[in-house]
Amino acid sequence: MPTSVAAGARFQPASDQSLLVYFDERITLESHGKVVRLLRLLQSEPVAGIRDLHPAYCSLLIKFDGLRLTHEDVEAIVRTYLDRLQSVPVPEPREMEIPVCYGGDFGPDLADVSTYHGMTPAQVIELHSSSDYIAYFLGFVPGFAYMGELPDALVTPRLAVPRRSVPAGSLGIAGKQTGIYPFATPGGWRLLGRTPIKMFRSDETALSFLTIGDRVRFTPISPEQFLALEKAQR
Repeated sequence: MPTSVAAGARFQPASDQSLLVYFDERITLESHGKVVRLLRLLQSEPVAGIRDLHPAYCSLLIKFDGLRLTHEDVEAIVRTYLDRLQSVPVPEPREMEIPVCYGGDFGPDLADVSTYHGMTPAQVIELHSSSDYIAYFLGFVPGFAYMGELPDALVTPRLAVPRRSVPAGSLGIAGKQTGIYPFATPGGWRLLGRTPIKMFRSDETALSFLTIGDRVRFTPISPEQFLALEKAQR
């Protein structure tokens, strides 16, 4: 099945049982809004044979049962949904503040990022924490929200060699993205700090602290405040 375009969307097979729906090649609020609306529509009006939906910055990956549907079937169904996107209600985004202790053992890459951009560590912290971010989608591991976009002055490549283990709560940047590791896991993002807030809570109804569409701002805290907040969550 070749790539096709319809109603501002581009369809492309991703495997024998999955189809990608692209709304743009760039990260924009408009394309993100379309992803969220299509996701909500397919969740509220599920299609027999569609197994999973995986949103990204400006695309939606649709996994389906290859014994019941073909790529052409899924595209034809999605085309009927596209005409109704603007009528899909989207809740007001939550305003979320996340405390972060920057630098030191909590943010081992802060000095390198500062040097890379010709800034002081304080300037990097100020720039990162004074920006608002959108939680575009969750992935990688449960509770990991891909947030963007970083200010252009902070855009930084990933580490050449990923760490074997990144502590839970670590706040990292990579390219134009920022995010928090919910668990101790390998990772190649540059670590600026750490939050005591649990990003994934297995004992609560809402497992992930963040959800798609949240507006996020990071608040710098001291190591003493970090320890107090961490203790309060136990």
